[in-house]
Amino acid sequence: MVRSSGAGSYDFEIGRSWLYRTALGEAHCGDSLSAMKSIPDGSLNAIITSPPFALLRKKAYGNQTEAEYVEWFLDFAREFKRLLRDDGSLVIEIGGAWLPGKPMRSIYQFDLLVRLVRDLGFGLAEDFYWHNPAKLPGPAQWVNIERTRVKDSVSNIWWLAKTSAPKADNRQVLKTYSASQRRLLESGKYNKGQRPSGHNIGDKFATDNGGAIPPNLIEVANTRAFDPYQDYCRRHGLTVHPARFPREIPDFFIRFLTEPGDLILDPFAGSNLTGAVAETLGRRWLSLDVSQEYLQGSVGRFLEAPGLETRPGLIPDSVLGGDRT
Repeated sequence: MVRSSGAGSYDFEIGRSWLYRTALGEAHCGDSLSAMKSIPDGSLNAIITSPPFALLRKKAYGNQTEAEYVEWFLDFAREFKRLLRDDGSLVIEIGGAWLPGKPMRSIYQFDLLVRLVRDLGFGLAEDFYWHNPAKLPGPAQWVNIERTRVKDSVSNIWWLAKTSAPKADNRQVLKTYSASQRRLLESGKYNKGQRPSGHNIGDKFATDNGGAIPPNLIEVANTRAFDPYQDYCRRHGLTVHPARFPREIPDFFIRFLTEPGDLILDPFAGSNLTGAVAETLGRRWLSLDVSQEYLQGSVGRFLEAPGLETRPGLIPDSVLGGDRT
Protein backbone atom coordinates (compact mmCIF):
# COMPACT_ATOMS: atom_id res chain seq x y z
CA MET A 1 0.00 0.00 0.00
CA VAL A 2 1.03 3.59 -0.56
CA ARG A 3 0.76 5.86 2.44
CA SER A 4 -1.76 8.49 1.44
CA SER A 5 -0.98 11.15 4.01
CA GLY A 6 1.80 12.39 6.21
CA ALA A 7 2.23 11.43 9.86
CA GLY A 8 0.61 8.03 9.43
CA SER A 9 -2.96 8.89 8.54
CA TYR A 10 -3.83 5.79 6.48
CA ASP A 11 -2.15 3.24 4.24
CA PHE A 12 -3.87 3.48 0.87
CA GLU A 13 -3.83 5.78 -2.13
CA ILE A 14 -7.03 7.26 -3.57
CA GLY A 15 -5.42 9.54 -6.11
CA ARG A 16 -3.97 13.00 -6.16
CA SER A 17 -7.24 14.86 -5.68
CA TRP A 18 -6.61 16.09 -2.15
CA LEU A 19 -7.06 19.81 -1.55
CA TYR A 20 -5.62 19.84 1.94
CA ARG A 21 -4.46 17.41 4.58
CA THR A 22 -3.36 17.32 8.19
CA ALA A 23 -1.52 14.82 10.33
CA LEU A 24 -4.81 12.95 10.76
CA GLY A 25 -6.64 13.18 7.46
CA GLU A 26 -7.28 14.45 3.95
CA ALA A 27 -10.03 16.32 2.11
CA HIS A 28 -10.46 15.22 -1.51
CA CYS A 29 -12.44 16.90 -4.28
CA GLY A 30 -14.17 14.68 -6.80
CA ASP A 31 -16.79 11.99 -7.24
CA SER A 32 -16.87 10.12 -3.93
CA LEU A 33 -18.34 6.98 -5.49
CA SER A 34 -15.31 6.66 -7.77
CA ALA A 35 -12.87 7.57 -5.00
CA MET A 36 -14.24 4.94 -2.64
CA LYS A 37 -13.50 2.18 -5.13
CA SER A 38 -9.80 2.76 -4.44
CA ILE A 39 -10.16 2.10 -0.71
CA PRO A 40 -9.47 -1.47 0.47
CA ASP A 41 -12.21 -3.59 2.03
CA GLY A 42 -12.71 -3.19 5.77
CA SER A 43 -10.66 0.00 6.06
CA LEU A 44 -13.15 2.17 7.94
CA ASN A 45 -14.35 2.21 11.52
CA ALA A 46 -17.25 4.54 10.80
CA ILE A 47 -19.00 6.50 8.07
CA ILE A 48 -20.75 9.55 9.46
CA THR A 49 -22.49 11.78 6.96
CA SER A 50 -25.36 14.10 6.15
CA PRO A 51 -26.06 13.46 2.46
CA PRO A 52 -28.08 15.77 0.22
CA PHE A 53 -31.75 15.21 0.99
CA ALA A 54 -34.46 14.41 -1.54
CA LEU A 55 -36.17 17.81 -1.53
CA LEU A 56 -39.13 19.34 -3.32
CA ARG A 57 -36.88 22.01 -4.86
CA LYS A 58 -33.35 21.69 -6.17
CA LYS A 59 -30.72 23.17 -3.87
CA ALA A 60 -27.34 24.68 -4.66
CA TYR A 61 -25.46 21.86 -2.95
CA GLY A 62 -27.02 19.22 -5.26
CA ASN A 63 -29.88 16.92 -4.36
CA GLN A 64 -31.84 14.19 -6.11
CA THR A 65 -35.61 14.07 -6.58
CA GLU A 66 -37.57 11.71 -4.38
CA ALA A 67 -38.09 9.25 -7.23
CA GLU A 68 -34.35 9.04 -7.95
CA TYR A 69 -32.99 9.28 -4.46
CA VAL A 70 -33.13 5.76 -3.07
CA GLU A 71 -31.51 4.09 -6.09
CA TRP A 72 -28.90 6.88 -6.22
CA PHE A 73 -28.00 6.39 -2.56
CA LEU A 74 -27.86 2.59 -2.73
CA ASP A 75 -24.94 2.79 -5.17
CA PHE A 76 -22.97 4.57 -2.42
CA ALA A 77 -24.27 2.25 0.31
CA ARG A 78 -22.91 -0.84 -1.44
CA GLU A 79 -19.46 0.72 -1.20
CA PHE A 80 -20.09 1.75 2.42
CA LYS A 81 -20.74 -1.84 3.41
CA ARG A 82 -17.61 -3.08 1.66
CA LEU A 83 -15.42 -0.44 3.29
CA LEU A 84 -16.64 -0.80 6.87
CA ARG A 85 -14.99 -3.15 9.33
CA ASP A 86 -17.24 -5.84 10.76
CA ASP A 87 -17.64 -3.76 13.94
CA GLY A 88 -18.01 -0.50 12.01
CA SER A 89 -21.00 1.84 11.89
CA LEU A 90 -22.85 3.84 9.24
CA VAL A 91 -24.58 6.98 10.54
CA ILE A 92 -26.86 8.89 8.17
CA GLU A 93 -28.53 12.16 9.16
CA ILE A 94 -31.39 12.55 6.69
CA GLY A 95 -34.20 15.09 6.62
CA GLY A 96 -37.75 14.62 5.40
CA ALA A 97 -39.53 16.07 2.37
CA TRP A 98 -42.99 17.16 1.32
CA LEU A 99 -44.76 15.74 -1.71
CA PRO A 100 -44.99 18.20 -4.61
CA GLY A 101 -48.01 20.48 -4.41
CA LYS A 102 -49.75 18.87 -1.45
CA PRO A 103 -49.45 18.94 2.35
CA MET A 104 -48.42 15.30 2.60
CA ARG A 105 -45.04 13.91 3.60
CA SER A 106 -42.74 11.76 1.55
CA ILE A 107 -41.60 8.48 3.06
CA TYR A 108 -38.38 8.31 1.01
CA GLN A 109 -36.11 8.20 4.07
CA PHE A 110 -38.04 5.20 5.42
CA ASP A 111 -37.99 3.54 2.01
CA LEU A 112 -34.22 4.03 2.00
CA LEU A 113 -33.92 2.50 5.47
CA VAL A 114 -35.93 -0.56 4.42
CA ARG A 115 -33.80 -1.04 1.31
CA LEU A 116 -30.55 -0.69 3.26
CA VAL A 117 -31.69 -3.41 5.65
CA ARG A 118 -33.56 -5.80 3.35
CA ASP A 119 -31.54 -5.45 0.14
CA LEU A 120 -28.02 -4.69 1.37
CA GLY A 121 -28.01 -6.56 4.66
CA PHE A 122 -27.34 -3.69 7.04
CA GLY A 123 -28.93 -3.88 10.48
CA LEU A 124 -30.62 -0.94 12.18
CA ALA A 125 -28.65 -0.64 15.41
CA GLU A 126 -30.86 2.21 16.61
CA ASP A 127 -32.89 5.06 15.22
CA PHE A 128 -31.98 8.55 16.44
CA TYR A 129 -33.68 11.89 15.94
CA TRP A 130 -32.32 15.42 15.79
CA HIS A 131 -34.71 18.10 17.07
CA ASN A 132 -33.82 21.58 15.87
CA PRO A 133 -36.07 23.91 17.93
CA ALA A 134 -34.89 26.93 15.96
CA LYS A 135 -35.95 25.60 12.56
CA LEU A 136 -38.18 28.02 10.65
CA PRO A 137 -41.80 26.98 9.99
CA GLY A 138 -42.50 25.63 6.55
CA PRO A 139 -43.84 25.07 3.98
CA ALA A 140 -45.35 28.51 4.52
CA GLN A 141 -48.61 27.81 2.66
CA TRP A 142 -49.68 25.00 4.98
CA VAL A 143 -47.95 25.98 8.22
CA ASN A 144 -48.16 29.79 8.29
CA ILE A 145 -51.06 30.64 5.98
CA GLU A 146 -53.60 27.79 6.05
CA ARG A 147 -52.42 26.63 9.50
CA THR A 148 -53.13 22.99 8.72
CA ARG A 149 -49.68 21.62 9.56
CA VAL A 150 -47.12 22.27 12.29
CA LYS A 151 -43.42 23.07 12.13
CA ASP A 152 -41.27 20.21 10.90
CA SER A 153 -38.25 20.39 13.19
CA VAL A 154 -37.08 16.78 13.48
CA SER A 155 -34.66 14.89 11.22
CA ASN A 156 -34.01 11.16 11.20
CA ILE A 157 -30.59 9.76 12.02
CA TRP A 158 -30.17 6.10 11.07
CA TRP A 159 -27.41 4.21 12.88
CA LEU A 160 -26.73 1.07 10.86
CA ALA A 161 -24.17 -1.69 11.22
CA LYS A 162 -22.94 -4.83 9.46
CA THR A 163 -23.39 -7.00 12.56
CA SER A 164 -25.38 -6.93 15.78
CA ALA A 165 -22.26 -5.97 17.76
CA PRO A 166 -20.77 -2.76 16.33
CA LYS A 167 -18.20 -0.96 18.42
CA ALA A 168 -20.06 1.38 20.81
CA ASP A 169 -19.68 2.70 24.35
CA ASN A 170 -22.39 4.91 25.81
CA ARG A 171 -20.10 5.82 28.70
CA GLN A 172 -18.37 8.17 26.26
CA VAL A 173 -21.54 10.23 25.73
CA LEU A 174 -23.06 10.45 29.20
CA LYS A 175 -25.17 13.50 29.99
CA THR A 176 -24.85 15.64 33.09
CA TYR A 177 -27.17 14.42 35.84
CA SER A 178 -30.30 16.48 36.41
CA ALA A 179 -30.53 18.44 39.65
CA SER A 180 -33.07 15.98 41.07
CA GLN A 181 -30.91 12.96 40.21
CA ARG A 182 -27.89 14.66 41.78
CA ARG A 183 -29.86 15.23 45.00
CA LEU A 184 -30.92 11.58 44.98
CA LEU A 185 -27.31 10.44 44.58
CA GLU A 186 -26.19 12.69 47.41
CA SER A 187 -28.96 11.62 49.80
CA GLY A 188 -29.16 7.97 48.79
CA LYS A 189 -32.89 8.07 49.53
CA TYR A 190 -35.28 6.65 46.96
CA ASN A 191 -38.14 4.19 46.73
CA LYS A 192 -36.90 0.73 45.84
CA GLY A 193 -39.03 -1.99 44.33
CA GLN A 194 -41.12 -2.63 41.27
CA ARG A 195 -42.80 0.19 39.40
CA PRO A 196 -46.20 -0.06 37.61
CA SER A 197 -44.22 -0.18 34.36
CA GLY A 198 -42.65 -3.44 35.48
CA HIS A 199 -39.20 -1.95 36.06
CA ASN A 200 -37.53 -3.04 39.26
CA ILE A 201 -35.55 -0.30 41.03
CA GLY A 202 -32.76 -1.99 42.95
CA ASP A 203 -29.84 -1.07 45.19
CA LYS A 204 -27.64 0.12 42.32
CA PHE A 205 -30.05 2.85 41.22
CA ALA A 206 -28.27 5.41 43.43
CA THR A 207 -24.81 4.60 42.06
CA ASP A 208 -22.98 7.55 40.55
CA ASN A 209 -21.90 6.36 37.09
CA GLY A 210 -20.50 9.72 36.02
CA GLY A 211 -23.61 10.84 34.18
CA ALA A 212 -26.97 9.81 32.77
CA ILE A 213 -27.35 7.58 29.75
CA PRO A 214 -28.49 9.80 26.87
CA PRO A 215 -31.71 9.20 24.93
CA ASN A 216 -31.91 8.70 21.18
CA LEU A 217 -33.04 12.31 20.76
CA ILE A 218 -30.38 14.94 20.09
CA GLU A 219 -31.83 18.38 20.77
CA VAL A 220 -29.70 21.26 19.54
CA ALA A 221 -30.57 24.48 17.72
CA ASN A 222 -28.78 24.99 14.44
CA THR A 223 -28.48 28.76 14.78
CA ARG A 224 -24.79 29.61 14.47
CA ALA A 225 -24.70 32.67 12.23
CA PHE A 226 -21.04 33.38 12.94
CA ASP A 227 -18.22 30.95 13.62
CA PRO A 228 -14.62 30.68 12.42
CA TYR A 229 -15.65 28.65 9.35
CA GLN A 230 -18.27 31.17 8.21
CA ASP A 231 -15.98 34.08 8.97
CA TYR A 232 -13.22 32.48 6.90
CA CYS A 233 -15.56 31.94 3.94
CA ARG A 234 -16.89 35.49 4.02
CA ARG A 235 -13.46 37.08 4.27
CA HIS A 236 -12.26 35.13 1.25
CA GLY A 237 -15.35 35.38 -0.92
CA LEU A 238 -16.27 31.70 -0.67
CA THR A 239 -19.79 30.29 -0.51
CA VAL A 240 -20.87 29.11 2.93
CA HIS A 241 -22.40 25.65 2.67
CA PRO A 242 -26.18 26.15 3.14
CA ALA A 243 -27.02 22.80 4.77
CA ARG A 244 -24.64 22.20 7.67
CA PHE A 245 -25.63 20.06 10.63
CA PRO A 246 -24.48 21.22 14.09
CA ARG A 247 -21.18 19.90 15.40
CA GLU A 248 -22.97 18.22 18.31
CA ILE A 249 -24.20 15.49 15.93
CA PRO A 250 -20.85 14.22 14.62
CA ASP A 251 -19.32 14.84 18.06
CA PHE A 252 -21.87 12.51 19.69
CA PHE A 253 -21.48 9.67 17.22
CA ILE A 254 -17.69 9.92 16.92
CA ARG A 255 -17.31 9.67 20.68
CA PHE A 256 -20.01 6.97 20.96
CA LEU A 257 -18.89 4.68 18.12
CA THR A 258 -15.14 5.17 17.68
CA GLU A 259 -11.88 5.40 19.59
CA PRO A 260 -8.84 7.66 19.13
CA GLY A 261 -6.93 6.56 16.05
CA ASP A 262 -9.97 5.07 14.30
CA LEU A 263 -10.67 6.08 10.69
CA ILE A 264 -13.89 7.94 9.79
CA LEU A 265 -15.21 8.73 6.31
CA ASP A 266 -17.64 11.46 5.27
CA PRO A 267 -18.43 10.91 1.56
CA PHE A 268 -20.63 14.05 1.35
CA ALA A 269 -18.32 16.31 3.32
CA GLY A 270 -19.59 19.77 2.34
CA SER A 271 -18.02 22.10 4.91
CA ASN A 272 -16.15 19.10 6.38
CA LEU A 273 -17.51 19.42 9.89
CA THR A 274 -17.24 15.67 10.43
CA GLY A 275 -13.54 15.80 9.57
CA ALA A 276 -12.99 18.80 11.82
CA VAL A 277 -14.66 17.13 14.81
CA ALA A 278 -12.73 13.91 14.14
CA GLU A 279 -9.50 15.94 14.09
CA THR A 280 -10.36 17.55 17.42
CA LEU A 281 -11.13 14.16 18.99
CA GLY A 282 -7.95 12.48 17.74
CA ARG A 283 -9.56 10.30 15.08
CA ARG A 284 -8.22 9.85 11.56
CA TRP A 285 -10.53 11.13 8.86
CA LEU A 286 -11.14 11.09 5.12
CA SER A 287 -13.54 13.58 3.57
CA LEU A 288 -14.85 13.59 0.00
CA ASP A 289 -16.98 16.12 -1.82
CA VAL A 290 -17.70 17.00 -5.43
CA SER A 291 -17.61 20.77 -4.78
CA GLN A 292 -14.17 22.34 -4.77
CA GLU A 293 -15.54 25.66 -3.52
CA TYR A 294 -17.15 24.10 -0.45
CA LEU A 295 -13.93 22.25 0.37
CA GLN A 296 -11.87 25.38 -0.18
CA GLY A 297 -13.98 27.09 2.47
CA SER A 298 -13.74 24.10 4.80
CA VAL A 299 -9.98 24.55 5.21
CA GLY A 300 -10.94 27.40 7.54
CA ARG A 301 -11.83 24.74 10.11
CA PHE A 302 -8.25 23.39 10.12
CA LEU A 303 -5.99 26.44 10.32
CA GLU A 304 -4.66 25.34 13.72
CA ALA A 305 -4.45 21.63 12.85
CA PRO A 306 -0.98 20.06 13.15
CA GLY A 307 0.65 19.36 9.80
CA LEU A 308 -1.80 21.36 7.68
CA GLU A 309 -0.72 21.21 4.05
CA THR A 310 -2.61 22.57 1.04
CA ARG A 311 -2.05 21.47 -2.53
CA PRO A 312 -0.27 24.24 -4.48
CA GLY A 313 -2.59 25.89 -6.98
CA LEU A 314 -5.76 24.12 -5.87
CA ILE A 315 -6.35 26.42 -2.92
CA PRO A 316 -5.07 29.80 -4.15
CA ASP A 317 -2.86 31.92 -1.93
CA SER A 318 -5.54 34.61 -2.20
CA VAL A 319 -7.92 32.26 -0.38
CA LEU A 320 -5.49 31.20 2.34
CA GLY A 321 -4.25 34.76 2.69
CA GLY A 322 -2.67 35.44 6.03
CA ASP A 323 -4.71 32.80 7.83
CA ARG A 324 -2.25 29.98 7.29
CA THR A 325 -0.31 29.17 10.41
